[in-house]
Amino acid sequence: MKRLPTILAVLGAALVVAFLGGAFFTVNEAEQVIITQFGKPVGAPITTPGLKLKLPFIQKANFFDKRFLEWDGEPNEVPTKDKRFIYVDTYARWRITDPLLFFQRLRDERGAQSRLDDILDGEVRNTIAKHDLIEVVRSTNREFEVSSAIEGEGVREITVGRLELEKQVLENASARTAVLGIEILDFQLKRTNYAEVDRPKVYERMISERKRIAEEYRSEGAARAARLIGDKDRDLQEITSEAYREAQEIKGKADAQAAEIYAGAYNRDPDFYRFLKTMEVYRTTMDEETILLLTTDGEFLKYLERDR
Repeated sequence: MKRLPTILAVLGAALVVAFLGGAFFTVNEAEQVIITQFGKPVGAPITTPGLKLKLPFIQKANFFDKRFLEWDGEPNEVPTKDKRFIYVDTYARWRITDPLLFFQRLRDERGAQSRLDDILDGEVRNTIAKHDLIEVVRSTNREFEVSSAIEGEGVREITVGRLELEKQVLENASARTAVLGIEILDFQLKRTNYAEVDRPKVYERMISERKRIAEEYRSEGAARAARLIGDKDRDLQEITSEAYREAQEIKGKADAQAAEIYAGAYNRDPDFYRFLKTMEVYRTTMDEETILLLTTDGEFLKYLERDR
């Protein structure tokens, strides 16, 4: 019993030394650890979460991410098979599958990013250099909504396509990164663009092409407008002609009826008919300011003579 305090003191000192020396460390779900002793890996990689133990002072815990990591490449100028220079911006996702091999070959994520720059940029350059530009920018042979700005590109049928090129880069790069303890999960050609020296000419061709298409639309619109105006004029002429014909028919019938009425009136009382017609002539030919010079025996004054 007399030794109990001594034992407790020793254990307490050991715990203090352990904590001060970093003997205990915690691994979460997103981490994996390699223990090194004097810079060299010892033991198997720690891939399970929880509280872990290592020798204080002489051992070090090296933490690596278990999650998917991002690689964002720098835009590079790349030549195509048909001698066109384009800027290619790329993107990839990767993860550490063998932390021990990763540590031995690359040490840390910064080294991995640098190595991926070399591998992926090189594979992109090699792959694009073997194919024409149309294969880089297109994935299917669907028809262009508008004509291509580059002569000859719109009519050529693609046999590989952008998606297949991305797959080739992924396969070739994965074969090279497998020995580094990492796996490339996905690779994408994020953006492609013409080299700066080629852009003005391309833009000029695009502007000319759009102007040509706009002119075609204007011509089609003008032709359609002319057809509509012609149809309108024709329909208007037909309607006017039909209305004039109907009006003339109505007037003819009315004149015939009037003539029939006049004839009936004349046959019934010729003098009265003659009187009405003479009154009608008076009404249409004379007003308050009319001055007539007539002979006294003229037929025109016959009824006026009677009134007088």
